Amino acid sequence: MKIKAAVLYELNKPLEIVELEHQKLLPGQVLVKIFYSGVCRSQLMEVRGYRGNDPWLPHLLGHEGSGEVVEIGEGVEKVKVGDLVILGWVRGKGLESPGAEYTTNDQIIHSGRVTTFSNYSIVSENRLVKLPKKLPLDIAVLFGCALLTGAGVVFNELKPSKQETIIVIGLGGIGLSALMALNEIKPAILIAIDIYDEKLAFAKTLGATHIINSSNKNVINEVRNILPEGADACIESGGKVETIELGFSLIRKGGGRLYFASHPPEGEYIKINPFELISGKNIFGSWGGSSRPDTDIPKLAKSYIHGNFPLEGLLTKRYSLEQINDALDALETGRVFRPLIEMTHL
Repeated sequence: MKIKAAVLYELNKPLEIVELEHQKLLPGQVLVKIFYSGVCRSQLMEVRGYRGNDPWLPHLLGHEGSGEVVEIGEGVEKVKVGDLVILGWVRGKGLESPGAEYTTNDQIIHSGRVTTFSNYSIVSENRLVKLPKKLPLDIAVLFGCALLTGAGVVFNELKPSKQETIIVIGLGGIGLSALMALNEIKPAILIAIDIYDEKLAFAKTLGATHIINSSNKNVINEVRNILPEGADACIESGGKVETIELGFSLIRKGGGRLYFASHPPEGEYIKINPFELISGKNIFGSWGGSSRPDTDIPKLAKSYIHGNFPLEGLLTKRYSLEQINDALDALETGRVFRPLIEMTHL
């Protein structure tokens, strides 16, 4: 069987579409027919070289998707052939297998334990969750990373009350997912900050009580007009030094909490005033929203099915695998919320 995949050969170069061959599955590996893949800022950072030296070139990419199990390796019990599944990067239950190796023209193409920029993929069992009933396969992609992380920060880590005041900075897939989760709780004040009016307008439909366009407003002054003492909490998902530092400046002393779920390019560091730390401000990094995919995905699926998560609004643009570089460019410039890659199969 031939696999069509987007391969990263050189940093800061376009991905190349090639045909790959795979070898026999190792214990714990699962061959999945990919229907849809999301495109996340993490892949953008890898392609653009923002994570520094890459010793695994050439390799595959992608870590959120949906598909159907085609073949299972020895020891796999969590899924069976024919199961519809969600693929994600957060480790769940099941065997952990090594990353697969593919070949093209006698060249080895590396991959991790989950990749989704191909129409078929070999995935570790513990990166798969069965598709919940009534969850569409295209929407399911967001449960592999964006929603799992954004909602996970809210439900698993922040755990806010209705009385709290909260800010969300950066309205990509993770930030908008966090807003959807916060809208279930309906905090007293919910401020959304971004540089695009289209995203801010969508945030208003997701329960934001205030919106601030940071490209033409002084954010610190605007927030102080609303919350003179600062916010109880801030979720930052812009992934820049400036936005992380901004989030820390916007929370209150004496217990304010900043959570950030992305990170700036390799070699860049945040600067914070130590006095603000000893004044009671807190800063936390979030690894996938502390999510447990096997239990959190079914819970989040119920919220979607009940109409609480309007996830269709995130998938505003679809691309073919051959258009993967266009999708990355659109994500980088903020022209789309979350690019969706739709696979084809012979």
